[in-house]
Amino acid sequence: MSKPSAKIPQTTIDALAAIDLERYVPAYFTWIANKLSRGASQHYLSTFGVGIETWRCLVLLALDGSVSAQYVSRVIGMDKGSVSRCFKSMQESGLIRTQLDPNDGRARIAILTAKGRALHDQIRGVALERERAFLSVLEPREVDTLLGLLHRLHENLPAVETSTQAYVSRNFPKTAKRRPPSTDPDTP
Repeated sequence: MSKPSAKIPQTTIDALAAIDLERYVPAYFTWIANKLSRGASQHYLSTFGVGIETWRCLVLLALDGSVSAQYVSRVIGMDKGSVSRCFKSMQESGLIRTQLDPNDGRARIAILTAKGRALHDQIRGVALERERAFLSVLEPREVDTLLGLLHRLHENLPAVETSTQAYVSRNFPKTAKRRPPSTDPDTP
């Protein structure tokens, strides 16, 4: 007569099948991004009276001089409504002015003012110091490697969306039909 086999409780099986957070790369990206953003926002708010969303918009405006909410949304991944609210607040503070886009008379663009540029230049020093401190645990060649890897991962985001949609369609066909996936390659 053989011994009965021990049955493993379902909760144990579920725990064994859980994602290993020590090796799950998206978790690290999320944790790092959230903590960096929260810390930056606290410093920018207390020192300059603006949050991280305003800073992100200022960065793009400083590079291009003028941008649309749609452009900011596409590049940074912010919700277009959030960008529009941010632009409204920035305009009320005198950091930007808005006008109709000369290339598309229906769209509005934000244009950086001198006051906005001065604020950008002040915050830039804090942002670069945060980056320096963050990367200080790496050698210069490791920073270069990290940047190369991050660029490749960023460029691979469209493939992630395609793969995810295929997986969902195969494994959850009813749910896959509810909402089409975003066609924005920068949407995680």
